[in-house]
Amino acid sequence: MATPRATYRVQVRPDFDFDATAGIADYLAALGVTHLYSAPQLTATPGSAHGYDVVDHSRANPELGGEDGRLRLLDSLRRNGLGLVLDIVPNHMGVARPEVNAAWWDLLRLGRDAEHADWFDVDWSAGKIVLPVLGAEPDPALSIVDDELRYHEHRFPIAPGTGGGDAAAVHARQHYRLVSWRDDELLTYRRFFAVTELAALRVEDPAVRDATHAEILRWYRAGELDGIRVDHPDGLRDPGGYLHWLARSAPDAWLIVEKILTAGERLPHWPVAGTTGYDALGEVTGLFVDPRGAAALTAVDEPFDDLAYAGRRQAVTELLRAELARLVRLTPELDAPTARDALAEIAANFGVYRSYLPAGVEQLTAAATAAGLRRPELSGALAALLPRLSDPTDELAARFQQLTGAVVAKGVEDTADYRYTGFLVGDEVGGTPDEVPRTVAEFHTGCRSRQADQPASMTTLSTHDTKRSEDVRARLAVLAEIPDEWLDLSRRLMEAVPLADDAVARLLWQTAVGAWPIERERLQAALLKSAREANTATSWRDPDADFEAALAAVIDRIHDDPWLHDTLARFADRITPYGWSNSLGQKLVQLTMPGVPDVYQGCELWDNSLVDPDNRRPVDFAVRRQLLARLDDGWRPPVDATGAAKLLVTSRALRLRRDRPDAFSRYEPVAVRGSAAEHAVAYERGGVTVAVTRLPVGLADRGGWQDTVFDLPSGDHTDVLTGRTFAGTVKLAELLDTYPVALLTR
Repeated sequence: MATPRATYRVQVRPDFDFDATAGIADYLAALGVTHLYSAPQLTATPGSAHGYDVVDHSRANPELGGEDGRLRLLDSLRRNGLGLVLDIVPNHMGVARPEVNAAWWDLLRLGRDAEHADWFDVDWSAGKIVLPVLGAEPDPALSIVDDELRYHEHRFPIAPGTGGGDAAAVHARQHYRLVSWRDDELLTYRRFFAVTELAALRVEDPAVRDATHAEILRWYRAGELDGIRVDHPDGLRDPGGYLHWLARSAPDAWLIVEKILTAGERLPHWPVAGTTGYDALGEVTGLFVDPRGAAALTAVDEPFDDLAYAGRRQAVTELLRAELARLVRLTPELDAPTARDALAEIAANFGVYRSYLPAGVEQLTAAATAAGLRRPELSGALAALLPRLSDPTDELAARFQQLTGAVVAKGVEDTADYRYTGFLVGDEVGGTPDEVPRTVAEFHTGCRSRQADQPASMTTLSTHDTKRSEDVRARLAVLAEIPDEWLDLSRRLMEAVPLADDAVARLLWQTAVGAWPIERERLQAALLKSAREANTATSWRDPDADFEAALAAVIDRIHDDPWLHDTLARFADRITPYGWSNSLGQKLVQLTMPGVPDVYQGCELWDNSLVDPDNRRPVDFAVRRQLLARLDDGWRPPVDATGAAKLLVTSRALRLRRDRPDAFSRYEPVAVRGSAAEHAVAYERGGVTVAVTRLPVGLADRGGWQDTVFDLPSGDHTDVLTGRTFAGTVKLAELLDTYPVALLTR
């Protein structure tokens, strides 16, 4: 099986199932990708819009069309010359509805004697399986119906021989204990992050691993899968061991992992092609950000390191207190409060997702050292814990490594990133929001390294997990070129309609201008989620009704107040053309840089999506088909609101990657000379030369390209976007007079 040359991500879901996906296979082939990159396809919780809550590993999801629908999709892909890359979820299963998860039902019914007792990561030493599902009523409305224990819509099994008496008495005899949803610190099973509805699996057990992968590997052996994307490997007890097993089991598959690399971190020595591309996202995005303006915008924020530490500390002591308590139970040599403080402090100081012992022990040591500096009274406990946490054979070390990934994800991505709001462009998974900009030289260095070390790693700009789509970020990047203008306008807006939390207010106004025009309901939903994630003025656990009402009122005024609406609209109109330039530039770079490019569903046109579920909205493929047909008839569209120019750039770059792989065999920077050289980035891939505009406001302010040039390799080169031919020394004023980007082939 060959490595994909380009993929297209589709969020298969009940309202866009196997047959709907099969119906766009011809469009995807015409667009130029070689593989469909699909969200999980195994049976998930009924109604799941994402598929990561698998409840049955043995069959294709019936809500997507089942096995027959899956085979129809495969037939459509094959007829159109496309392969399949599939997302799999080894870390956890969906347990929100026990009655649809036979393995979980069996566990709850029979406890440790269950056939599936070893499937789930349960701490049996802590007593019964705790299920935090009850509401606030003093006497839970438990009942017995059809030999099941019921609580409102929730259904639970009854163990054999325990069914006599009233519901409360029956409940007391079960292998599980229902408690208030607020008592999640009592949990005895490991979760995915802090999601109690997702119970962790023990895939380190060969029997569990084999059972949960049998169907996926059957598809692979039947030639129905070309690649596998592994969700959240950091949650596994032994990610390296698991990935080596998977590589042996699917030896010809293109394997990529959702491994989040922080700044300067390298992928462990795993038998995979690379990551899902968040590292590339940061490199490309930063290329289009002015460092001077970014610094001015973020000057209003607290230092990000402080926010990240506070977020991690809050995550480990509040959201993940059940997981922390499990570690404390493994440290009988220390009194519980001291052990809890020391373990929490090390986790709160962790700068990467996790270590992979024995690799990464230096990161553990650094975290322990930082913990000691912050909390010198814990120095004795830290000294006692460090040897155990550094020992790969110690149960404490194994579980601590699984904990830190959740701490960083919840504390940084889902907390600190929503508090650091002076400039939102870098607030993405694995990002460094206070260090967003990349120089051209830094970008070239990164691409050379990627070409040498991981040429088949995925690149991306938008995913189902990005907080803002690539086009929203591209428009917001313009703010860093006009920081004074934006700071003045945002100050006036915040004064006109005050909000009690300035960080949320900054997030609101940037989100509105970045996605404008945006429907009231979409903006309401995105800001409510963002404010609750920030966990300052309101939260998921304890919503502040007054603050949330005030936030909703501001958004209503944005749409209803003529002055506010028109002021915001005028500013959005001012920056949008520059945002389009950034969008075209970053898209062409992502599609042509070293790596395997992915296009997230719909992003071949402008797509101003926000955090999920907004980014899972239906995509209008009929419009995209029509525009692509017009392009193929010779139309050269203007850069305008239709987004057809982005479709032109996307389709032509993808087709080149598919049809001319030899032209993407190396990476060489191309030197740009002249007074506006800092506004261009150019490189040669072995037959294809790329040139794009960066920092377009500054370019316009200096009067355009003027004397700026670069030299093409010998021979004639055709810009596939315009059809014009160039050779030798090329003036950017001529090359980029139609589009802000060029894609030249020999």
